[in-house]
Amino acid sequence: MFTGIIEELGTLIASKKEGNGLRLQFSADKVLSDLKVDDSISVNGVCQTVITKEASFFEVISVPETLKKTSLSSLKIGDKVNLERAATLSTRLGGHLVQGHIDGVALTKGIQDIGGSWTYDFELPVQFMRYVVPQGSIAINGVSLTVAQINGSAITIAIIPHTYEMTNFKYLCIGDFVNIELDQIAKMIERLMRVEGK
Repeated sequence: MFTGIIEELGTLIASKKEGNGLRLQFSADKVLSDLKVDDSISVNGVCQTVITKEASFFEVISVPETLKKTSLSSLKIGDKVNLERAATLSTRLGGHLVQGHIDGVALTKGIQDIGGSWTYDFELPVQFMRYVVPQGSIAINGVSLTVAQINGSAITIAIIPHTYEMTNFKYLCIGDFVNIELDQIAKMIERLMRVEGK
């Protein structure tokens, strides 16, 4: 479980095939202080298991199901990724409850600098929209964010300067795909209502 508050930017420094998956190696600093093999870590919002940890990097293996649902397979050497260690029982919940279980990807459609802060427009799969509400929570590349506007299957979110500097939003370009995790509470309510309706 995560909070969607990014701790630092890591860098992809190696990527190689591992069976049908990918072994990804990321350089980092802050998150390595107490990271251990078998720990969970959020990489661009994707919950991954640490399989190797050294003084300046860690490694994960992304299996085919993860690669199919996320943007991890499109990462290139040198790309910056959002990193967050798993929450503890004493963690402040500064964002919202984020599982690291990606629902799918969305397309970056627009970026606007509005004088020190930014708005980003993302085109989501149509079937995602029933879980999205104005001023509701959504995780994009692992960042806990608030939906500012909805226009059809597109959403607009606002990024404050601190979030811009602390995350890889500053590297996003129009046409890039981002990982989306929808609000799990909305998904659970829908599931319960479906079961009750049987």
